[in-house]
Amino acid sequence: MVDIGIIAVGGYNGVGRNMTAIRVGKEIIIMDMGIRLDRVQIHEDVEIERMHSLDLIQMGAIPDDTIMNQIDGNVIAIICTHGHLDHIGAISKLAHRYKAPIIATPFTTELISQQLKSERKFRIDNTLIRLNAGETYRISDKVELEFIRVQHSIPDCVFAALHTPEGTILYANDFKIDRYPILDDPLDENRLRRLGKEGVLAMIVESTRVDVNGKTPSETVAKDLVLDVVTGIGDAEAGMIVTTFSSHIARISSVIEASKKAGRKPVLLGRSMGRYTEVAKKMGYLKFTDELSVISDRRQIDKTLKQIMIEGKEKFLPIVTGHQGEPGAILSRIGDGDTAYEVEKGDKIIFSAAVIPTPLNAANRYALETKLKMKGARIYSNIHVSGHAAREDHWELIKMVNPTHIIPSHGSLSMTGSYAELAEELGYVLGEDVHLLRNGQEITLR
Repeated sequence: MVDIGIIAVGGYNGVGRNMTAIRVGKEIIIMDMGIRLDRVQIHEDVEIERMHSLDLIQMGAIPDDTIMNQIDGNVIAIICTHGHLDHIGAISKLAHRYKAPIIATPFTTELISQQLKSERKFRIDNTLIRLNAGETYRISDKVELEFIRVQHSIPDCVFAALHTPEGTILYANDFKIDRYPILDDPLDENRLRRLGKEGVLAMIVESTRVDVNGKTPSETVAKDLVLDVVTGIGDAEAGMIVTTFSSHIARISSVIEASKKAGRKPVLLGRSMGRYTEVAKKMGYLKFTDELSVISDRRQIDKTLKQIMIEGKEKFLPIVTGHQGEPGAILSRIGDGDTAYEVEKGDKIIFSAAVIPTPLNAANRYALETKLKMKGARIYSNIHVSGHAAREDHWELIKMVNPTHIIPSHGSLSMTGSYAELAEELGYVLGEDVHLLRNGQEITLR
């Protein structure tokens, strides 16, 4: 019999800096190495390449993986389920400490590769292994990895199933049950149901929106919302700006489509916009035409905004960074009057993104919206559907997988506690087969 240990390294005390270690005997598999953006006021356009990992750990921005020194075993693999920074943002700072390959889907691997190339403080020599959804990879004699297709708010997202001698460990961060997605195929429900019948020892699962009643709507709903707002009657002469997640390729695609129907030229502005769309183009998720401009350099961005004012705001639809109100992001600079783009009475500012649930993000977003309103802008604050599962989605997943143990993650204690309450409604017992962990703790499943 082999002991199975679940070590909560990061992401169990709040939203962000996700990292979980799964110990199978003395073999350790790390799941995700993420960053928590708000702790050092990091946003999509800030460079952290020259910062030291110990400084970032002290700031609470990346997982404190020094606790791994206390674990009896060797890390044999690092697995990343998707390409959001709260899941891959710390790889360039931590991965070099482990002589282990980094395994991810093709889109995620491209993003990781970009990150490693831009790192200036550490040399990362870990091998990158691409694994498609639906495929398996033998990590060791005891552990086989399987990627299972799911939907989220970034392409090529998967669940990671670790098949061990004692049963399967399912790592389910992050997901939504979207049966009508814009990109990729729906989640592989058939495989999840078969996995449940085969037996799942434990499911480590996100808890970010478990306290939201109902089901998270499909991304097709967001596409319709965007189209309705962008093509609104009486806006032909008004300026219009959309801000959304740079990694949300499906949403960006919908905004581009809506802009063309509105007779406006889409212009993607921001360093991260360029980074993610470059990978999306390479992987075939986004088609570039002569009508689409992507500007990453700050000087060129400022020149473009000036040119938009000269030619007429009504002819363009800038798609920009800054949906969280991050200082220095493009929309924040526009709100502060630091660019040539002037927001005037009647202009539309469309936030196609929700506030990431941390106090600093909420404060920054409120301040930005207030500044834009003072200039006379019309604010559309939530033209968006979440990429995270709501309560009924979680109910469905538990019924599909039927895990013996449940370990809620990716959230504050109130979020993981809400998940425990849902699990109890389905017959689980807190402390027996549903477990609440905090960063730095380990639980052993026998």
